[in-house]
Amino acid sequence: MELTAKELSFSYGDGGRQIFQNISFRAGSTERVGLMAGSGFGKTTLCRILAGYERPQSGAVYLDEKPLLSLQGKCPVQMIFQHPEQSVDPVRRMGHVLKEGGVQLGEMTERLGIRREWLSRYPRELSGGELQRFCIARALGEGTRFILADEISTMLDLATQKEIWLFLLEETRRRGIGLIAVSHSEGLLREVCTRIMRLERGRAVPLTDNRMEGSIWM
Repeated sequence: MELTAKELSFSYGDGGRQIFQNISFRAGSTERVGLMAGSGFGKTTLCRILAGYERPQSGAVYLDEKPLLSLQGKCPVQMIFQHPEQSVDPVRRMGHVLKEGGVQLGEMTERLGIRREWLSRYPRELSGGELQRFCIARALGEGTRFILADEISTMLDLATQKEIWLFLLEETRRRGIGLIAVSHSEGLLREVCTRIMRLERGRAVPLTDNRMEGSIWM
């Protein structure tokens, strides 16, 4: 399975500032692709377009050559946001977050470190790392074919970062789910990705050397 972005352009409002223009790239379901860009490029907006939350001004996103926006039912491209507290309903208990993704407590949630007693709590009663575990589990529900991880560990300590990323890498590899990791951190992307592209001047430019000396989690 392949996720393809073709000539994506986006700006805010009619005649507004151009965020990016003519971005094209492909990602396969066995790949872990890193997208790196500086501040203000519109990385989150690009992710929202790739996941079907936003419409580009021009261009389109395809899943196996079918327009993503034409697909019915649950979107097979799921996004995990940087700020988990903004992507959960603050007045619903955490068990509802799992239900949204069709996920039940089991082997996957256990490996992710989700505790049964957390299900009855509200988002404000959990830490950022605990909330992010629920958001990851929700995104990995049945039918997911690609995961978009948008700066998902920026606010976490190194130990939690490592735990979450190792789980996500193992789970996507085991289930044949493609992973697109978006970050400003080249070190993180070299740690988790099979290839990296830098977004610049309207293009996705491959980095030719993905070697990493040591681990950022050591």
